[in-house]
Amino acid sequence: MVTDQQVRRLMKHLSDQRPLGVAAAQAGMDEKTARKYRDSGQLPSQGRVPHTWRTRPDPFAAVWAEVAAALAVNPGLQAKTLFDQLQRQYPGRFSDGQLRTLQRRIKVWRATEGPPKEVFFPQVHPPGQLAQSDFTHMGSLSITLAGQPFVHLLYHFVLTYSNWETGMICFSESFESLSAGLQQALWELGGVPQQHQTDRLTAAIPPKSRTDTFTTRYAALLRHYGLEGRLIQAASPHENGDIEQRHHRLKQAVEQALLLRGSRDFADRAAYAAFLRGLFAQLNAGRQERLAQERLRLGPLPAQPLDPSKRLQVKVGPSSTIRVSHNVYSVDSRLIGETLEVHLHAEHLELWYARRRIETMPRLRGESQALIQYRHLIDWLVKKPGAFENYRYRAALFPSSRFRMAYDALRRHHPPRQADREYLSILHLAAHQGEALVEPVLETLVVHTDAFTGATVEAHLAGPAPSRPDPEVAIAPVDLTVYDGLLEVDV
Repeated sequence: MVTDQQVRRLMKHLSDQRPLGVAAAQAGMDEKTARKYRDSGQLPSQGRVPHTWRTRPDPFAAVWAEVAAALAVNPGLQAKTLFDQLQRQYPGRFSDGQLRTLQRRIKVWRATEGPPKEVFFPQVHPPGQLAQSDFTHMGSLSITLAGQPFVHLLYHFVLTYSNWETGMICFSESFESLSAGLQQALWELGGVPQQHQTDRLTAAIPPKSRTDTFTTRYAALLRHYGLEGRLIQAASPHENGDIEQRHHRLKQAVEQALLLRGSRDFADRAAYAAFLRGLFAQLNAGRQERLAQERLRLGPLPAQPLDPSKRLQVKVGPSSTIRVSHNVYSVDSRLIGETLEVHLHAEHLELWYARRRIETMPRLRGESQALIQYRHLIDWLVKKPGAFENYRYRAALFPSSRFRMAYDALRRHHPPRQADREYLSILHLAAHQGEALVEPVLETLVVHTDAFTGATVEAHLAGPAPSRPDPEVAIAPVDLTVYDGLLEVDV
């Protein structure tokens, strides 16, 4: 088939006064063909007749009205669904190989008669103007720490002009995580953009709010950094398009880095965090030129970061517990009836009393959970052993599997109430003398003793510590002659 390019070459040679045969040979076509195009003065594409006719009968012509009616009611119907329906309505009329024909017809219908598609409008992002952030779940990457699944989120921050990005590991979409992540990003960046846009997080906007009114704490955070807050419309994640796209790209980059690393397991959280920091540095390396333009327009940082914690006043109940963010925490029984100030951080909470920090404990994730420490309660529980059997948080009174095995052994050899008293006396010893001392005693007694009591454990603790012989270490003599082989040179 002769192409337009060949004909143009032919015309050029003819305009240079070359003979027809020579020009045809140089254009790569027969002389008769060259004469035809010389006389017509048209390119091959100009002489072609558009192919508007069918080469075979349309197998769906008789039923197309049904298909079009179904699509008009529900444009989201897939061609495979409609094809299966036609096969059920007209048994034996349509073969499986005709599915592709129906798919093509429906594709044309969608493009010519279907509903209009959503239009995305490219935006112009001046340097230093806008930053976007959001939380993203990292579960699809199957990260493990020391072999255990590490369920977590990432607070992700990006500048829309340069695409400079950073992130912070977190475990909930709380205000504390938002505040800590945003402040960490701004101080790492070294400046403040004009605007910050995020999703309609409950940490930033009151739940079910129909306005763009920010929560008091989020508004205070924005004021501290001189940021103008922007929110997307409800159910419109595409308005946060830059960060949504960076979520996708970042996870792809993490996936590829994990494949190169050859393992998804990390020794601890610090090792995983270092891996992410290295990846962010690698991704940002190619954005330095545009980042430099952004930094010229960034505002200054404040004198110091804002405390991201939330302050709460809570009263200790008669069960020696407090309730914080829909979760229950135990405290020392001496604080019953007192009011504590709780500093709620993203991953821990601090308890303050009389202007002194008296305890720090991990923050529970989710709601309706409890963190009960037996040391807070055991002094009174040994005085009220009957409360142990039906205690709501009894599972928390077994600090390890050894203690649970010891309790089960006590139940086998003693009446239930006596077993409870003996176990509580053992737990009392662990609280005051240390789990590390009590646990090996329990291991020995469970394996080698038919029946034991709290007094038995106390007697073992009072006795001399079992002597353990020093391990013998044998070091083989070093054969220095093996190093002579390193000095040999092949000639």
